[in-house]
Amino acid sequence: MKTLPLTLSLTASLLLAACSPVLNNLPGVYSLEIQQGNIVDQAMVDQLKPGMNKRQVLYVMGSPMLIDAFHPKRWDYVYSDQISGKDRVQKRMTLIFENDLLIGIQGDLKPNAVSITSAQNETTVDVPKRSLDRTMLEKVSSLFSYGSDSKESSNLKSKPRDDDAPH
Repeated sequence: MKTLPLTLSLTASLLLAACSPVLNNLPGVYSLEIQQGNIVDQAMVDQLKPGMNKRQVLYVMGSPMLIDAFHPKRWDYVYSDQISGKDRVQKRMTLIFENDLLIGIQGDLKPNAVSITSAQNETTVDVPKRSLDRTMLEKVSSLFSYGSDSKESSNLKSKPRDDDAPH
């Protein structure tokens, strides 16, 4: 008597498992598009050039999916996409660095011989380094301080220089 419910439940679970592809593809049933990993497209890969440093690559590609502790000179980007009812599409790309400079690209996407970005008008702006000798709070507080430092600086400002003195 106890074997009948066990047999029925086992048979029902096997039948439902066999019908899962049919249940997943029923018309009118919404299923999500699942994207995982870094979205990597051809335009991003075309911007990569040998000799770029890690910071430039990070700006173009985003952070890598995997930085292996055993291979620190290698960044792996993995992207998979499964559109509802279709097979999973997976792209993989590996960037290899030496002395923090890009030397190699391996994987499913390769840079084109003619870069799309070269046709655009791009300008490079050199931004001077900021001097961080004082914080913003120190700069503001020095404007309102009444200590000896401000008196000395005001005395220095009020004294005429030798060149300005009348002869």
